[in-house]
Amino acid sequence: MPTSRHGVRVLGPADLEAFLALAGRDPVTNVFALYRARTTSLEPRWLGGEMWGRYADGELVAACHVGANLVPIEANDDDARAFAERALTRSRTATTIVGPHEAVRTFWNAVAGSWGRPRESRWMQPHLVIDGPPAVEPDPLVRRTERGDLPVLYPACVAMYTEEVGVSPELGGTGDLYRARVTQLMSRGWSFARFDDGRLVFKAEVACATDDAAQIQGVWVPPEHRGKGLATAGMAAVVEIVRAEIAPTVSLYVNEWNHPARRAYRRAGFRESTRFSTVMW
Repeated sequence: MPTSRHGVRVLGPADLEAFLALAGRDPVTNVFALYRARTTSLEPRWLGGEMWGRYADGELVAACHVGANLVPIEANDDDARAFAERALTRSRTATTIVGPHEAVRTFWNAVAGSWGRPRESRWMQPHLVIDGPPAVEPDPLVRRTERGDLPVLYPACVAMYTEEVGVSPELGGTGDLYRARVTQLMSRGWSFARFDDGRLVFKAEVACATDDAAQIQGVWVPPEHRGKGLATAGMAAVVEIVRAEIAPTVSLYVNEWNHPARRAYRRAGFRESTRFSTVMW
């Protein structure tokens, strides 16, 4: 693949080892990129997009996942501007830019004039981690979900997504794809919930994982059950299971303004490691 004048080119399977070494400098922050690389070997047809790399003196110094999610990896301001310049040579395919705040902000400032007004921008989202036992007693009723839970679990997933993202995952007839994703996470053992009398009162999923870290998504308690400590004890249970059976470090990121969620995570034992930002169309 040709390299741009700013040292950016598309990475492929031959670059996998170099990419893993780069992203492995921070295996928790970069868990999404590492998971995607390991499961696709950087083959574009499996990535559903491309992985760009930036080189300096023949060395890979930064990367950028370019698909539905555009994610800068180990990118400083110069790297982010170089990726933005390449991105401006093609139509926008990303529906979300997400990653460490400084890189996302620099990339967005460079493309904002051409990529159109986003639906929402969420700046300075705390990125939280826990690499030891939870700080509170785990909820013993939280368990992995099973196929028979789907009729109750799926509506909760739709409600969570709609509340969090601002649009339904079923919009435009995409309900089958979203249901397949929920089922896939369940099949992997990455979906967790508590049910009381057949009603879901807490849920969370692992979005991606490597041998080093797992990233949590989709944490949700129905509105009528909030304020009862279910999220704190539920997350403690998820942390305990994930650390024992999937990866030793658990991470997630949360909106800065979501103070109830931030309090729940802090009580469960999470600590802030950095800040993320998200731009959504």
